[in-house]
Amino acid sequence: MDFELSPKARDYQARLLEFMEEHVYPAEPVYTAWRAENDPHALPPVVEELKAKARERGLWNLFLPEISGLSNLEYAPLAELTGRSPDLAPEAVNCAAPDTGNMEVLHMFGTEEQKKRWLEPLLDGRIRSAFAMTEPDVASSDATNITTSIVRDGDEYVINGRKWWITGAADERCKIFIVMGKTDPDGPAHRQQSQVLVPRDAPGLTIVRHLPVFGYQDQHGHSELRLENVRVPVSNLIAGEGDGFMIAQARLGPGRIHHCMRALGMAERALELMCRRAAGRVAFGRPLASQGVVREQIAESRMAIEQARLMTLKTAWLIDRHGAKGARTEIAAIKVIVPRIAHEVLDRAIQVHGGAGVSDDTPLAAMYAWVRAMRLFDGPDEVHVRTVARQELRPYLT
Repeated sequence: MDFELSPKARDYQARLLEFMEEHVYPAEPVYTAWRAENDPHALPPVVEELKAKARERGLWNLFLPEISGLSNLEYAPLAELTGRSPDLAPEAVNCAAPDTGNMEVLHMFGTEEQKKRWLEPLLDGRIRSAFAMTEPDVASSDATNITTSIVRDGDEYVINGRKWWITGAADERCKIFIVMGKTDPDGPAHRQQSQVLVPRDAPGLTIVRHLPVFGYQDQHGHSELRLENVRVPVSNLIAGEGDGFMIAQARLGPGRIHHCMRALGMAERALELMCRRAAGRVAFGRPLASQGVVREQIAESRMAIEQARLMTLKTAWLIDRHGAKGARTEIAAIKVIVPRIAHEVLDRAIQVHGGAGVSDDTPLAAMYAWVRAMRLFDGPDEVHVRTVARQELRPYLT
């Protein structure tokens, strides 16, 4: 395996690093102050300003190989950089979840009409989107449990159900939902589900509430939806009836690795802040950096990040060569390893910062909440551990 970046990827990396230093980090307090004085789900103007600056620099849609020309391995360090400022950088370069996954779905499975109506404005950053799979009444980590019904009625589908933790729904720019439900509840377990496109303004679609994460309200929101006799044209079906589970797997594989890449960026920034604090804070007559326990926390963090990064790069390398199916075990493994390590590093950084660490004076508390939630979304740790165990035991149980 060769993890050396190509000249093209190095160029992107240098430009993105400069963009982060000159524009993204200085915009963070502006973004936070604006949200404190306005609707928490309204868009701070600085975001659109950053998007314009990113496009001017050619830093746009880097996640999609067919557009950027970057492999997953080449994109990895770029996604990591954006993870250092998770509220701003991913969206600034149009590489924010859930849009990236939805754009991949439309790119892979959408009709020409669907691509023109929804994919093009998403790629252009004019609208945003959401992916509605998780439900409050069932264990949605097992997608076969989903109960939302999608029933054909002539030239339309009628949709009924409840969804929650639907990221992006609170943002008024979210114009389209990819909704997963059952079109054939009596069919084979993995052929019961389908995915359909539901516009935000579809009659019968109600956004019930916006759910906080450890008290934080994300600007884009994580929302509960109610779908009551929502009607959409049959042409809004993605791929074919019964393809919903397959589409979800195709979407979640790359999505999980992107999340892990960004989480590594959060861990790196946490370690950087920890080192700065340790070097500048004096306790008991000497800097914290001279205290053995703090040095150990810093060393453990560096070693853990490096291990997690290597596993993530290996996974990206495997996806590039064998597709998501060929890296199934590794995708599951990093989805457990990276959030755990990022969580541990952030916890240490908070401890070194003392009271400042749990305040909003640093990004640590918000990042801590996010990486803890990451151990649940896109499948909880237990599901991915189960996948790794199954793969490991397979030769012994056949």
